[in-house]
Amino acid sequence: MTPDDRREALVDVTIPLLHEHGRAVTTRQIADAACVAEGTIFRVFESKEDLVTAAVEKALDLEPFLADLEAVDLDQPLRQRLTDVCARLQERFRGIFALMTAMGMVGPPKAHRHMEEGRRRAERVMVAVVEPDADLLTCTPEQLVHMLRMLTFSGTHPHISDGHLLTPEQIVGTLLDGVLKPRAGEDS
Repeated sequence: MTPDDRREALVDVTIPLLHEHGRAVTTRQIADAACVAEGTIFRVFESKEDLVTAAVEKALDLEPFLADLEAVDLDQPLRQRLTDVCARLQERFRGIFALMTAMGMVGPPKAHRHMEEGRRRAERVMVAVVEPDADLLTCTPEQLVHMLRMLTFSGTHPHISDGHLLTPEQIVGTLLDGVLKPRAGEDS
C-alpha cells in the first residue's frame, strides 16, 4: 500500500471512531480498526492530532454532498424534488452535528471557514432544482432555497428542535402549503 493509500485508509477508519469516542480516540483503537500496527500510523502522520485533523476535514468535505445534490431527479414534481433535497441536507447536517458534538466543537475548524464557495455551489445546485417551477412560487427560487436551508438546519439540529426533529415532508409541506387549513370558500 502506498503512503497516500495508507493515509486515506487510516482517515477512513478514524471518522467513525471520532463519532464514537471524539478526541479521546486512541491510536491503538485506530490501529486496531485499520488492522495495522500502531507504529504504522506514525509512518504517514506526524501525530495523532494530524490524523484527527485529516479525518475531520474529510468528514466535512462538501464534494460528496454536492455530488449527492446533483443526483436529485429533476423530472420529479417540485414537492418531491424539494423533499429529496431536504433529506440530503438533513443527512449532511446530522453527520456534522454528531461529529461536532462528539469532538466538543462549537463551530467548524478554522481550516474550514473558507467553505463559503462550497456553500454557494450547493445553493446554486439547489436553486437549479427549484427553477423549473419558479412561476409557481410567491418568492424567488433563491429565497425558497434559503428558507429550506434554514428550516432544515433548525428542524434537524437536536438542540434547536428540542429533540422534536422535523421530517423532510413536514419541512417541505410547511414551505409549500403553510400551516393554516383552507377556510371554506378560499382557494388553497
